[in-house]
Amino acid sequence: MDLELTAVFEEWNSYADKQELRPRHMNLRSIIKNSKLKVISITGVRRGGKTSILLLLKKILQEEKEKQAYINVEDSRMQESSNMLAELVKWFGDRGTLLIDEITNAKDWANWLARNHEMLKGKLNILISSSRHAITKTSKALRGRIISYEVYPLSFKEFLEFNKINIEKTTAGIGVAENQLKEYLMYGGFPEVVLLSDKTEKVRLLNAYFRDIIGLDVAEIAKEKISIVEVFGKYVLSGSYFSASKCLNFFKSLGYKIAKQSILELERHAQDSYLYFFVTIFSYNIKDKNQYPRKAYTVDNGFYYAILGKNDMGRLFENAVLLELKRRISMNEEINYWKNKEGAEVDFIVRSGQTIKKIIQVVYDLKEEKTKEREIKGIVECAKELKLNEGLVITKDYEAIEKRDAIKIKFIPLWKWLLSQ
Repeated sequence: MDLELTAVFEEWNSYADKQELRPRHMNLRSIIKNSKLKVISITGVRRGGKTSILLLLKKILQEEKEKQAYINVEDSRMQESSNMLAELVKWFGDRGTLLIDEITNAKDWANWLARNHEMLKGKLNILISSSRHAITKTSKALRGRIISYEVYPLSFKEFLEFNKINIEKTTAGIGVAENQLKEYLMYGGFPEVVLLSDKTEKVRLLNAYFRDIIGLDVAEIAKEKISIVEVFGKYVLSGSYFSASKCLNFFKSLGYKIAKQSILELERHAQDSYLYFFVTIFSYNIKDKNQYPRKAYTVDNGFYYAILGKNDMGRLFENAVLLELKRRISMNEEINYWKNKEGAEVDFIVRSGQTIKKIIQVVYDLKEEKTKEREIKGIVECAKELKLNEGLVITKDYEAIEKRDAIKIKFIPLWKWLLSQ
C-alpha cells in the first residue's frame, strides 16, 4: 500500500468530518438508498454545492453507523499516481460507502467505476461528483450503471434559509420577500457568495468563479485558448439569444480567426460545464430546432452584474425562472421556448416527449396596458396551438386570475412562485 497516498486519504477524510454544513433541499436518504443499487453521480457547476452534498451524505452515513470515507481527487498529490483509485480501495476496503469528489481528475476513472460496481455491487457503494454534465455519457461501460443528480446554486428558499430569514404572510413580510429577492437576483445563489456580507467581495468572488469555470471546465476540455473562451463567455452572457453564425461574425469583427465548428464546440462545452443553458425553440420539425437561435441562460444570476455590470431586471427574472424550472423538472421533461410566425412568443414550455405540461410567460413590469396585452396574446396563442386551457405569467407584483378566449391565465409575483414548491 502507498503510504503517502494513505496519508492524503486520511487527511481528506478527517477534513470532511470537521466541516459544519447547512442543509440543502435534496432527498439525501433517497440518494443513499439508490447508492446500494447504482453508482451515484452528483453533477453541477463548480462551487455550486456538490461537495456539501457529499459531506451531508457522509454525515447521515456516520449517524447510521455505516462505514464511509470522503476524498477530493482534485488534490494534485493524488493525480500524480497512476493507480490512485486502486490504492483507495486497498486503504478503505471492499465494504461501505466511498464518496469521491471530482472523480474525473483520476486516471482511468470510468473503467475503474464500472469494474468495481460490477465486482463489488451490494458491498461497496460509490458516490461521485463532477462539474461535467457529460460524466454519465462518457463511457459505454457505465451506461445503465449510474443514477445522476444535478445540483444548482441555492434556490430562493435555500437563500432565505442560509440568511436565516423567515417570510411572514403579512404586508411587511411581502416587503421583506421583495427586498431579499432583489439581493438574490443581483448576487445569485452560490453558497459562499450568499454568506458574504460585503457586496464588493461578492462581486470579486463571482468574477473568480467565472474565470475558474472558463479556464478549468470549458477552455481545458475544449482545448481552446482561455482568451477566446472568455470572449465567448461574455458574448453569450450579454445577449438573450445565441446563434453560432452571429457569434462567429462577432469574433471576426474583433480580429479573431476561429471556425464555426469551434464556436459550436464551445457552446457544447459551456453547457456541459453548467456555465450556460441553451434552450431551443419548440417545434415538431427538427429543422426548425436547428434553424432558430437558442435562448441563452446562465447558471447563476450573479454573473450578469459581476461580469457585465448590468442590472436588467427583466433578464434577471427570466433567468431565475429558468433555473427554478431546471430544479423542478423530472429527468424525462424538457424546457423549450415557443414562437409563431407572427412573432408572438412564450418564454417557457415544459414538456414530456410531445406532451405539453405547462406554458410560462415571464414579464417584470405589467403596468403598461400595451405590455400586458402583448404578453397575454402570446400565452393565448400558444395555449390554443398546443391545445392547453391555461397558462402562467410570472411578474414583479401583479397577482390575479383572468380569462381570455376560454384560456385561464394565472398571474403570480416571482417571489411567491419561487417559494410555492
